[in-house]
Parts: sequence; C-alpha cells; structure tokens
Amino acid sequence: MKGQEWYQADDIAEEYDDKRFSRGGQLIDRREKTAVLDALGPLEGRDVLEIACGTGRFTVMLAEQGANVVGLDISAAMLQQGRKKAHASGVDDSLEFLRGDAGRLPFPDDHFDTVVAMRFFHLADDPAAFLSEMKRVAREQIVFDTFNRFSSRSVYNWALPMGSRLYSTKEVSVLLAKNGLELVDAEHDFLVPYGLYRAIPNVLASPIRALDSAVGRLPLTDHLMSVSYWNVRV
Repeated sequence: MKGQEWYQADDIAEEYDDKRFSRGGQLIDRREKTAVLDALGPLEGRDVLEIACGTGRFTVMLAEQGANVVGLDISAAMLQQGRKKAHASGVDDSLEFLRGDAGRLPFPDDHFDTVVAMRFFHLADDPAAFLSEMKRVAREQIVFDTFNRFSSRSVYNWALPMGSRLYSTKEVSVLLAKNGLELVDAEHDFLVPYGLYRAIPNVLASPIRALDSAVGRLPLTDHLMSVSYWNVRV
C-alpha cells in the first residue's frame, strides 16, 4: 500500500510509533525532540501549530512544555492515536487535533507564533507552496526537517511505503529565499541510516550512535547526513 492510503490505514497508525521509535529508534525520537525544543526555546504561553502531527509525538511534548498547540494531520487514524497520548499525559486542555490539508491551512494569517513541520517535507509535492502557506499563518518562526539528497537514504528511498523527496542544502536555501524567510540555524545529523537503528536493540544502537555523532563532527560531513533540522525566521 502506497502514499496517503497507506498512511491513513488504522493498522499503520496503531503500529507507527512501535515500528519507528522503539528499540534503537528511541535514539531517533530523542534526537528529533531535542532538535525541536532547542529551536523553539521557552514555550510557555506560545501558540504553536504542528503540521503533519501524526500520532502526536511532538504535539503532546509541546503542550507539556506549556505551549498552546494545534496538531493538524490528514489521517483520522493518526489523530486518534494523538488524542490518546494527550489524554494519557493530561494535556487535553492545552492542545487540539484537527484533520486538514497542509496545502490549505484552515487558519487566518499570522495566527501562530511558530509552525512546526517534522517528517513532512519529504512528502510535499510542492514544497515552495507548502512553505508559503506555513509562512502565511506564522508570526515569527518555522521549524522543519528535510531528508538529504547525498545521504545513504538515497540508496533505499525507492522502497519506502510513501517514498521521499530528498533535498540538498542548496535546494533548501533556494526555498527559503523564494519565500523571504531568514535562516537562523541548521543542524545536520545521522550519517548512519535510520533503518539500522530501528532494526537493532537500543543497547547496540547506543554505541553506534556515539560513533555516528563523533564522525558527524568532522569537517565536510554535513552534506552526507541523513537529515537536516531547519530553524527559520518569518
């Protein structure tokens, strides 16, 4: 099953977190959440929209940090998983989950302090248009990630259920310039492909991650990393 049909299936939503963020995938989950929190800074009282919020991994975390959060996703099944997480964490009153299309956001201009889009841009058919729509509803900041063209992901990208659009640093820079967005910071990480981490227990993944991080600090490795985290100012 491919594309949106695959993503919106009930069984995929139920198994999504376990398949991606258990075992060594816990390291991926932790790194992604750290990247988002570092980019956003203090969240108390801030209005945040998360696009393609999926099962609410980030949505619930942001609410726990004191933000007023809206999570938007096209999959009703994913949103249901997010609502369960929010209830279990006791943050039901601080967030709202909505089903909707990222290409036509149902909000007025300048409605949120920050817009977050993690695990989304690799699926965007028209990334410039999506980024423009995010800019429209954001007052201050947009935080998103991309998968990189020159990374190991390019080897197996064709086999993924939803595929991926891969980006070079230059392509992202062009996207930002077209939308009049200012780059505040970018981080590049994970020389070792995600699939390896997910396939092995955390006890084995941790030393590999330590080596991965050490090599990643060497000069000229940024363009080989699997993922980039972008923090931009509106």
